[in-house]
Amino acid sequence: MSEIKKITTDVLILGGGLAGLYTALNINKDKNIIIVSKEPLGLSNSYLAQGGIAGELNTSEEILAKHIEDTLIAGSGLFDKEAIKELVYDASENLQMLIDLGVPFDVDESGKILLTKEGGHSTRRILHAGGDATGKNIMETLITLIRNRENIQVIENYMLYDLIVKDNKCFGGRLISMDNMFCNIFATSIILATGGIGAVYKDSTNAHGATGDGIAAAYRAGAKLRGMEFVQFHPTVFYDVTGNIKGQKFLISEAVRGEGAYLVNINGERFMKKYDQRLELAPRDIVSQSIMKEMYDTWSQYVYIDARHLGKDFLIQRFPTIYQKCLESGYHMENDLIPVAPVEHYGIGGVQIDLNGETSISNLYANGECCSSGVHGANRLASNSLLECIVFGKRIAKIVNQKTILHIESWNIDIEYSVNKYNYHPIREEIRDTMSKYVFIVRDSDGLHLAQSIINRHYRNLCKYPFTTVDYYRALNIVTVAKLITDAAEARKESIGCHLRIN
Repeated sequence: MSEIKKITTDVLILGGGLAGLYTALNINKDKNIIIVSKEPLGLSNSYLAQGGIAGELNTSEEILAKHIEDTLIAGSGLFDKEAIKELVYDASENLQMLIDLGVPFDVDESGKILLTKEGGHSTRRILHAGGDATGKNIMETLITLIRNRENIQVIENYMLYDLIVKDNKCFGGRLISMDNMFCNIFATSIILATGGIGAVYKDSTNAHGATGDGIAAAYRAGAKLRGMEFVQFHPTVFYDVTGNIKGQKFLISEAVRGEGAYLVNINGERFMKKYDQRLELAPRDIVSQSIMKEMYDTWSQYVYIDARHLGKDFLIQRFPTIYQKCLESGYHMENDLIPVAPVEHYGIGGVQIDLNGETSISNLYANGECCSSGVHGANRLASNSLLECIVFGKRIAKIVNQKTILHIESWNIDIEYSVNKYNYHPIREEIRDTMSKYVFIVRDSDGLHLAQSIINRHYRNLCKYPFTTVDYYRALNIVTVAKLITDAAEARKESIGCHLRIN
């Protein structure tokens, strides 16, 4: 047994993406904050966001009602209408705060903010920055501000492996570094902002570290989860016909279709009119499922996105990042059809929260992709995710700011080190292959049962033989999240939103 390092602070934020940083900037400067990031700040899904952030700066009831309606339609009936109303009504003040903080949203010659349109949106309401580098521009702005705040300390290269919970009250987090050093941080307010679950799948648009750590830790602590079966697959992710690109994939932003590009099958035929009257701008679940059907019917592993008619100058100016990525892969967007296919993009389910970001465990809050606020329902409306981060981030900060910090309860926690040299990589790879094969866009009972048997075998073994290494906890979290998704998918027999059951 060995005693490990103990730190106390007022507020502990677990995660270094937009959900964590924006929350921190809204917390009063008289509170000491520690932000723990698994990777260096900037290596997050938020940084990779291309399309933009949805929301209305205009607060007219009629305009806001349309955003609410679009979100409700995309959510396929499984949503929290009150949460959606708060999301939309709070958008203006939070978008204005981003502007005031210095985020360089794209503007026209007169200084008016430029807006684009994406799937499921009935009008242009999506702000973007740097053309298709919205996440990068937002994150770089906020990271600079975070680094300059005296009350904020950033600890990088540590991951959460468990929450410190007693009598349904959270006191902090148990952390492990990438070189197996341990640390316990105690606080009066603990905010989960650990991001997505993309690493549970073989291919994903997510950052490599998106292993669902916060969801897994919250599950072990007894927090209520919701909607884990709902995994959104982005319909137009670049398909590498050479097979050389592994892991993280770059997506062809929905905004490309919003600006007029369309989808064609391998025979060069537009096909979305067969599936939805909104064509290429139908919600993501419909477009992804339609592409899968078209791929099946044409015996192909991909379809194409056709942006040739938009012209080189416009494509370079509006989508500089995507244009360059395609160029590096041998494609000229103004001349070539770009091969695309659906890939895992966003985990809709997660730790259940209320309108103030509070979980079922006292003192524990959650924000961003690791949470389930109810605003996304069974299928997220494009570009509502970044909006959720800032709206609920400010709401969490408001509650935290109201707390009077009298005493931070803490205690020493011993740990029995049990280090091994076991290689957990094959387990992670088998889980990813299993999820991509049996818990993908189209799901059936036989496949889900087979996935459950594979996942449960690894889950039992990992729980039976625990070790205190970062590789062990990575494997445990991936297997845990895969189990949660698969069990929820098997339990929900009907098809709804991005959960498609064929039996």
